[in-house]
Amino acid sequence: MNCLLRARIVGSVVVICLVPVFSHAAERIHRDHVRYEKNYLDPVITSMAHEADSLRAVNDSISTAMQKAFRDSEKKKSDEIPVIRFDWTAIVKPPSVAAFKPPFHFPPLRQYRTGTCWSFSTVSFFESEMKRLTGQEVKLSEMYPVYWEYVEKTRGYIAKRGCQAFSQGSEADAVSIIWKKYGAVPASAYSGLGPGKDKYDDETMAAEMADYLEVAKNHNYWDEEIVISQIRAILDRYMGRPPEEFEYAGKFYTPKQFLNDIVKLNLDDYVQVMSTLSLPFYAKGKYDVPDNWRPTQDYYNLPLDKFYECLIRATAHGYTVAIGGDISEPGLYGFEDAAIVPTFDIPQEYVDQEAREFRFYNHTTQDDHGIHLLAMMKVAGRDWFLIKDSSSRAYWGKEKGYFFFRDDYIKLKMLTLMVHKDVFRFLEPRIQLDPMDTAGLLD
Repeated sequence: MNCLLRARIVGSVVVICLVPVFSHAAERIHRDHVRYEKNYLDPVITSMAHEADSLRAVNDSISTAMQKAFRDSEKKKSDEIPVIRFDWTAIVKPPSVAAFKPPFHFPPLRQYRTGTCWSFSTVSFFESEMKRLTGQEVKLSEMYPVYWEYVEKTRGYIAKRGCQAFSQGSEADAVSIIWKKYGAVPASAYSGLGPGKDKYDDETMAAEMADYLEVAKNHNYWDEEIVISQIRAILDRYMGRPPEEFEYAGKFYTPKQFLNDIVKLNLDDYVQVMSTLSLPFYAKGKYDVPDNWRPTQDYYNLPLDKFYECLIRATAHGYTVAIGGDISEPGLYGFEDAAIVPTFDIPQEYVDQEAREFRFYNHTTQDDHGIHLLAMMKVAGRDWFLIKDSSSRAYWGKEKGYFFFRDDYIKLKMLTLMVHKDVFRFLEPRIQLDPMDTAGLLD
């Protein structure tokens, strides 16, 4: 083979071998690559979106403004509606709180924006009972029972799968029920006021808890431990967590130790009473109102004359009474510190069991408010009762935190009372008290 032929053959082989190399290199050079660049917004679509957003904003602002204006108008209209009252000049009232010479009680404490009158009034009642029975003057916490009552309401709400009211209201026996389970604390150990607060206001807190429970109900979520922990987180944020131990008079107590060693009240010695034609008299039954949410059925049902006699006998012997009923009446006026039944409502001679029942039946008498009845005196031939009241209207007149209730208002509008069992001596034998509980009852 000559040299020229040999060179051509070698060249051909080299070319053949290099073709794949050049081919792969070409592929690498032309392979597509990624990169980032600013998103392109179609100007027409963008313009349309801006126009839609602007129109929505205008509509929202118009709606918001109109809705706010409507709410403001309705509120102003409501605020400006005259409240029906009457001329008090002919009414002869007690001259002052001091004229009653009431038993020991701490000065009135205002509940502000809370629906917790049941605790304010009953705690005040038990404070007076402590003084009467033990001689001690101890200011107790009103908000401690409130905190735990919300927890218990949550427990009941879960157990009943949401088929239960959840609100700020409750009844007088809630305090003794809570104390039995959780103990009691002095006001110095638990105020129930949030950080930086000096006035009670549960409205936002109660709404937040109710909203949370509504979500649980809508999702059929009933894990008691988790739901209660969430409710307590809300309570802790607004009210602070109740103490597990605290110092009082130089000693440390748990709430239950404080109840046993300092409060020293036998909570089973207190009875609740109502007067309704819907149940047999001289027997126990259910007080059928939304705030009796448990619902307890331990209310003695008495005829109206006996119901009223409980108050007369109690005050005559230096007992005080926790009572509850309706305060949304034209005959109750804060600027006069007084409550009566005016004749345009019902003539005095018709204030009786039937008139009382009719108003309870048609809901013109409702379970509005809990108060502390302190004493009674005669004025111009009528019975007048001194009432310690935590509501704001009790601070409108000159007797800050007190009202004078006349006999007719008590008979027609007050629905329940809580009193020490000793007051029931005159009702035996029709009310069956435990035989061990009869010693020391009033004659």
